[in-house]
Amino acid sequence: MPFHERGDIRIHYAETGHGFPLLIIPGGGLNSDMSFLKSGPFDPMAEFSGEYRCITSDLRNSNGGQSSGPLEPDRPWDAFTDDHLSLMDHLGIKKFLVMGFCIGGPMSWNLLKRASDRIAAAVIVQPSGSRPEMRDFFYQSNSKGWGPAFAARRPDITPATIEQFLARMYRANDDFVFTVSRAFVRECQTPVLVLPDDIPAHPYAVAMESAMLAPQSEVSLYPWKEPKERIPLAIRQIRSFMRAHRGV
Repeated sequence: MPFHERGDIRIHYAETGHGFPLLIIPGGGLNSDMSFLKSGPFDPMAEFSGEYRCITSDLRNSNGGQSSGPLEPDRPWDAFTDDHLSLMDHLGIKKFLVMGFCIGGPMSWNLLKRASDRIAAAVIVQPSGSRPEMRDFFYQSNSKGWGPAFAARRPDITPATIEQFLARMYRANDDFVFTVSRAFVRECQTPVLVLPDDIPAHPYAVAMESAMLAPQSEVSLYPWKEPKERIPLAIRQIRSFMRAHRGV
């Protein structure tokens, strides 16, 4: 699989299929990489490559992936969005659909904030969000599940910088979806389809609030993953939604 290099940033990516471009952001938190797509409720690269040019990548500095670059503690979310937009520029893609899983939910909202003119529509699947009763969940879980392994691989980056990065990412705006405000979602005119989940990392209430606020939103049935016989129904809804908006 190829790499896109931009200065000291190296993004490992994959693409398959033909048609309207679809950027797929895997789940897995800060350990997000392409392998997570095969372990989710469905494999979007396999499901949609017959109709779309599907593009995905390892998150910069994920422990299981091959993308690398500096840690940007002052702008963590925007640094990841830079990578996504730069990859699409590298591939010669102006307008595209985005499908974000887990951490890809906040990242999809940030893409909508940064480049709404380029996003035809967004599918937000089991998105991350901040629970009032668990405000520090993501800071703590990434401090344990991502930070130590990353520090061992990158002795050039100090523990203080890693702490600053996580604090900025998950404590600076620890309400709602981390990357955008409710006011932004309320004014967002891009079509959005939300598929909620309800585990500590994927709060149902936050997913539904975003769907209720967004004026061009749709929402799946819930639960859509259980029983497993419901998953094909959710995939059909995604397919219909993307077909309806890819030409916008």
